[in-house]
Amino acid sequence: MSDWNTGIIEEFRANEGMVGGHFQGAPITLLHTTGAKSGAERINPLMYLADGDRFVVFASKGGHDFHPHWMLNIEANPDVEMEIGTERFKGRGQVLREGTERDRLFNEQAGRYPQFAEYEKKAARTIPVVVIERV
Repeated sequence: MSDWNTGIIEEFRANEGMVGGHFQGAPITLLHTTGAKSGAERINPLMYLADGDRFVVFASKGGHDFHPHWMLNIEANPDVEMEIGTERFKGRGQVLREGTERDRLFNEQAGRYPQFAEYEKKAARTIPVVVIERV
């Protein structure tokens, strides 16, 4: 795990889910996935969108041309855990690479946080959307 992620994870847990810096004021989750190749637990701090009872995260990787490993982990093993605030719960993720639902959710996030639209313009790919439901 990168030092950057480690610092955000520590700050998140020390402040009941609140962080400053790049993520200040944004809804943040710690997403736990299982490594597709290693089988090891991975934790990534991500912005999320609440969509009814579901939670949505975006595989933007800051506009890089390739998908983040955490998304590939979910494709290999959709069982995840999420931390939001002080709550930790199990979920099941579904990766949406295209379609009306993917577009609706991505456009809602980009409307709230314009950097997501910039990430997709910068990337040489359509940014997948991952919908997570509690189990």
